[in-house]
Amino acid sequence: MPISSKPAPADSLFQHRAYIAFWCARTASSFGFQMLSVAVGWQIYAMTGRAFDLGLIGLVQFFPSVLLALPAGHIADQFDRRRVVLIGQIVEWIAIVSLATLTLLHAIDEVGILALIFTISVAKAFESPSMQSMVPALVPPSLLPRAMAVNGSAMQAAMIMGPALGGLLYVAGPGVVYAVSAVLYLIAAAMVAQLRYEQAPPRREPATVKTLFAGVHFIRERKDILGVISLDLFAVLLGGATALLPIFAKDILHTGPWGLGLLRAAPAVGALLMSFWLARHSMERRVGKIMFASVAGFGVATLVFALSKILWLSLIALFALGAFDMVSMVIRGSLVQLDTPDAMRGRVSAVNSIFINTSNQLGEFESGMLAAWLGAVGSAVVGGIGTLVVVGLWMLMFPGLRRRQRLHLEPVAEEKDASAQTL
Repeated sequence: MPISSKPAPADSLFQHRAYIAFWCARTASSFGFQMLSVAVGWQIYAMTGRAFDLGLIGLVQFFPSVLLALPAGHIADQFDRRRVVLIGQIVEWIAIVSLATLTLLHAIDEVGILALIFTISVAKAFESPSMQSMVPALVPPSLLPRAMAVNGSAMQAAMIMGPALGGLLYVAGPGVVYAVSAVLYLIAAAMVAQLRYEQAPPRREPATVKTLFAGVHFIRERKDILGVISLDLFAVLLGGATALLPIFAKDILHTGPWGLGLLRAAPAVGALLMSFWLARHSMERRVGKIMFASVAGFGVATLVFALSKILWLSLIALFALGAFDMVSMVIRGSLVQLDTPDAMRGRVSAVNSIFINTSNQLGEFESGMLAAWLGAVGSAVVGGIGTLVVVGLWMLMFPGLRRRQRLHLEPVAEEKDASAQTL
């Protein structure tokens, strides 16, 4: 196996205090955001009783994340990323405190809630590229895959437990949920403020069309990065069977809300457990083949889920789906960060986030449209087969990525010089 299970003590993530502070900050803000999301949905629906208004919550979050991604990436490469993250989290904290205060005073309506969620989304849009670009500077390259796996464990834990905690606290009212979320964001901001993050002074460039799209140009010139990002785009776009879980739960598996809850939790549990495993094992060889095999496993798990009529088999398929996705996510994320020079990481992360956000949204739309034409089973089958076809095509189109042995390629310094010339 191309994986080592006994890392040397010097390779421990716990020796890097800046990363620990970063992880604590990200964990706290992730839990706060998941709790916030539950409370906002319940509060708005309780106010209006209209499903359309729930869609508006997603809309006010989607547009800033896509439209502001490129400017946010430029800012991440031109300014101190720690300060950008800190400012973003402070703005989010102020908005959440406003939500809590106005809700407890019964002085807020639907428009006010959506306006504050929009403010949070704008701040997150600027925070995200800087946050993602910080990790390679907090740990040595050999530890980056483990660091990303540990990051993934925090995100998955927040996705599993955050909504449940938010739902429990909502019994005391939405204002209480917002207050607890504000405390978590305050903790996150405090951790970011005290972490020691060393970044080389960035070269200031005016925000021109050329500099804004420098990340796009960089990705087009790097075959491995282009292959990784586009593979992620099409795999997520085609593999959106989880959007159809209510249909599978009710009409195919004939289970109730409790079964739907298990189905929704299964991918996150699989991803969480796999992230623990990856945090303890380093990938040393054949990372390209492992990545393609993981995406193919994602497609096979989607097919098994699509054809299953037994609840326990569907749960196993979704568990495997989440685990395979975590493996490929860690490899893809590490490869993109390590192949990108620090001066370009913000803009490349911004372009990557556009692909991820768009593919998630369009993937759910694609699954819904196919389900309307072919039924839920037909839609999921097409998605699983389509994922396998994409894997085969990408292995042919990107042979260098298929033959890739290690995550880290040298020399990065030469790429820095090349990136400076493209600007």
